[in-house]
Amino acid sequence: MNPPQKVYYFDNNATTRIAPEVVDAMIPFLREMWGNPSSAYAFGAQVHGHVEAARAKVAALVGADPKEIIFTSCGTESNNSAIHSALISSGKRHVITTAVEHSANINFGEYLQKQGFEVTYLPVESDGSLDLHLLEKSIRPDTAIVSVMYANNETGVIFPIEEVAAICRSKGTLCHTDAVQVPGKLKLDAHQLGVDFLSLSAHKLHAPKGIGLLYVKRRTKYTPYIIGGHQEKGRRGGTESVANIIAFGRAAELAMATLDEENTRVRALRDRLETFILTNIPNTVRNGAKEPRLPNTVNIGFDFVEAEAVLLLLDQIGICASSGSACTTGSLDPSHVLSAMGVKPMRARGSVRFSLGIYNTDAEVDYLIQHLPPIIQKLRDISPLNPAHQDNDRYDIAGARAKHEQDLAMAKTE
Repeated sequence: MNPPQKVYYFDNNATTRIAPEVVDAMIPFLREMWGNPSSAYAFGAQVHGHVEAARAKVAALVGADPKEIIFTSCGTESNNSAIHSALISSGKRHVITTAVEHSANINFGEYLQKQGFEVTYLPVESDGSLDLHLLEKSIRPDTAIVSVMYANNETGVIFPIEEVAAICRSKGTLCHTDAVQVPGKLKLDAHQLGVDFLSLSAHKLHAPKGIGLLYVKRRTKYTPYIIGGHQEKGRRGGTESVANIIAFGRAAELAMATLDEENTRVRALRDRLETFILTNIPNTVRNGAKEPRLPNTVNIGFDFVEAEAVLLLLDQIGICASSGSACTTGSLDPSHVLSAMGVKPMRARGSVRFSLGIYNTDAEVDYLIQHLPPIIQKLRDISPLNPAHQDNDRYDIAGARAKHEQDLAMAKTE
């Protein structure tokens, strides 16, 4: 059996490594304190106390009161729950969101349209920014909720959520933000933002997958999305995922503690990588505004190549990156985010996202910038997309993908 290849991980917007401190916090709730927190006896009651302590920690992360926090399974559930509640509670039939939202919103909107609801997908500018005047004009008397992400997962572009929420308040419309990409990178304060709902997912901040939260502003009418027992004060049925909740609480503490590092050291790493690519690899462009942007994210369009081929060759040398959201991997269509920004399909198909995190090092960035230029050059030399090489054979993406999938299958059996 071959030793495992070192992983150079530049896909932190897809998911993050679980912090060792988070694992340590979980273990007692997997081995000793495994009782049901809803039980009446002391063995369960002590677990309930720890759940509430974790709730207070994640509430502090988002600048909320613990009573405003509902634990969910993930960001997708939180997004769906907020929109569902607004529609059911108000009886209104119209939703506004943007054309660059996560698939959790885009696909849920398409589902709602099939059920007879109306959904407006606001366009964005070429740099990924939102026209607030258009947003204001789009709100109607029957608009139940406006849902705008805090920061885009593919480009890192940040939206002015405080202004969005103010517009919604002036129109008497509820406001939700998908803030999944924000914690640990930007300071969060739900009360200052003025939103009615806010979603997070713990696996984006060095905690396990399978746990998220929905902030519901006090006195905002809320209709449960998952109906069951009396858990979460009747707002979300289902036995609490205790170990994951504890992990979320610990990760929230760490995210607040590493905020300065994300905005200094990680930002510097990102900027060094971005500057190198744009300076040393010709025919490249950054997709999205330079600022305001998440400090860890850069999306680069590489002309005359296909992102899938780039990612396959990077993977062969242990580098993990992506061509967009992990939730759309496998789609042959160009990124809906880049398409909404007006990026031409050929460039969109050649765009790669690098998203860094607190565990990335200078040496890892050195490794990436050492190997990326020859990979791009190799693909351009044989690419029919390159005007200088129209007669060359196309890079065999299908064959490379088949071999890649075979290698993955073998790795799983070893």
